[in-house]
Amino acid sequence: MNQHTQPHPGAYTQAPDTVGTTPGYMPGFGNDFETEALPGALPQGMNSPQKCDYGLYGEQLSGTAFTANPPERTWCYRIRPSVKHSHRYTKIDLPYWKSAPCVDPDVISLGQYRWDPVPHTDAPLTWLTGMRTMTTAGDVNTQVGMASHVYLVTASMVDEYFFSADSELLVVPQEGRLRFFTELGIIDVEPKEIAILPRGLVYRVEVLEGPCRGFVCENYGQKFEMPGRGPIGANCMANPRDFKAPVAAFEDKEVPSTLTVKWCGQFHETKIGQSPLDVVAWHGNYAPYKYDLRTYCPVGAILFDHPDPSIFTVLTAPSGVPGTANIDFVLFRERWMVAENTFRPPWYHKNIMSEMMGNIYGQYDAKPQGFIPGGMSLHNMMLPHGPDKNAFEGASNSNLGPEKLDNTMSFMFETRFPQHLTQFAAQEAPLQDDYIDCWTSLEKKFDGTPGKK
Repeated sequence: MNQHTQPHPGAYTQAPDTVGTTPGYMPGFGNDFETEALPGALPQGMNSPQKCDYGLYGEQLSGTAFTANPPERTWCYRIRPSVKHSHRYTKIDLPYWKSAPCVDPDVISLGQYRWDPVPHTDAPLTWLTGMRTMTTAGDVNTQVGMASHVYLVTASMVDEYFFSADSELLVVPQEGRLRFFTELGIIDVEPKEIAILPRGLVYRVEVLEGPCRGFVCENYGQKFEMPGRGPIGANCMANPRDFKAPVAAFEDKEVPSTLTVKWCGQFHETKIGQSPLDVVAWHGNYAPYKYDLRTYCPVGAILFDHPDPSIFTVLTAPSGVPGTANIDFVLFRERWMVAENTFRPPWYHKNIMSEMMGNIYGQYDAKPQGFIPGGMSLHNMMLPHGPDKNAFEGASNSNLGPEKLDNTMSFMFETRFPQHLTQFAAQEAPLQDDYIDCWTSLEKKFDGTPGKK
């Protein structure tokens, strides 16, 4: 039995030792990549030759309709066609992984909520059994909206594989290191990095260093893309070159295996006799990525006022309404604060977007207390929120010299749709019942004297 599990060291077939390419990865977002794990496995000049080298099968993986502009598709050259990795399906239950619509009549989603980190347990948990859904929004059946999850992973998937027909997954590690061995190659991620796993892509998840905990945004809608920079221009924010797609890597392993599929919010498994990770070569623009959040270059006000948080958007998944996202992935990282005569933390606000936040590490400036690494908060659509009293008083009375906001990295899954709490989020996750009280001590400061501040 031959078993190939390591990525080929070359990033491109034309130049295996391309200078400036990270070993095992190819740079660029939305690029048309090509990569092969065996020399000559990738056809040149055409997609579907009468016979592929090495006895491989040609197969196309499409992430959009055929007539989409531009189309998103990848041609795979694999040991077996995917139909050999699909047999009769049996419905299974993963009770903690929920999909929209999931509206529990006994759960109140109207409110401002915050949670401590979901604790680890002694039970061995894989990527599938360790997923804990916090909120859902929209409808998985009509491919609109999203879900937010916390994952707790302590055990690797062994001869187990998974793909979601429902969604693209954005993975945000907070603790531990994971390996995603996908059909198109290997992606290793750790805190301060993210991974994007396309709809329909088969993979297994291994623990490199555990226990592992993090956050997942499950995107039912159009896939994530880079936001338009508008007047900002061609530079800063997330740059395409910092997204890394894996080079081809494959398994030729014949052993009883299980493939689990998420389809219309339900889970089914099929028993197969081999690893489905058998793509020897591929080319196309529908691929998984990793991205180092430390390469995100923030922009901001350099004289006065506090801009909208949209300037911190890393990725956006569009909706049918121009300028209104199905999901925005927003990053709040280290940066300099220099605005003069300005209230620098986020101001008090309510808006049409629902904001699920997570803390990767450090202290968030609008909430000096209570929002700890691994924790989450939810401020649902049109519900007011903003700094607590300590943050307000500190920012209102501080000496406004240049200040480095340091040792901080938080993010936001923001969506146009209301996010409904799951029963787990409302009853099992460590909800901070006193969170709403952080605004109780805010005082009336009104003084009608003209010119009084």
